[in-house]
Amino acid sequence: KWIEVDLSQQRLTLWIGNTQVLSTLISSGRGATPTEVGEFAIYSKTPLTTMTGTILGEYYYVPNIKWVSYFDGGEAFHGTYWHHNFGHPMSHGCVNMTEADAKVLYDFAPIGTKVIVHA
Repeated sequence: KWIEVDLSQQRLTLWIGNTQVLSTLISSGRGATPTEVGEFAIYSKTPLTTMTGTILGEYYYVPNIKWVSYFDGGEAFHGTYWHHNFGHPMSHGCVNMTEADAKVLYDFAPIGTKVIVHA
């Protein structure tokens, strides 16, 4: 099992070997807060959390974020209820998904699952 994030297409694909399991539009990080390119691994998961902090002087507080799978520092795949503009960069670096797609990823990817993010 592995996860591909194509930033140029704003698309996430779940793979088992060379077999595609799911391919869906996402919203990655915006220009000033990009989703980093590289190879990562899922290292922590939680079904529900609140995200809060300050990035580039912008404070955020977002409760009730579902199906969170962290893969790069504070960056995670997660459900997104505050916008439906998938296919366009919208985040502070996380990979925004519909809640339904985030649940599929959450159930699909155990800790250690490889994540490849490319442009």
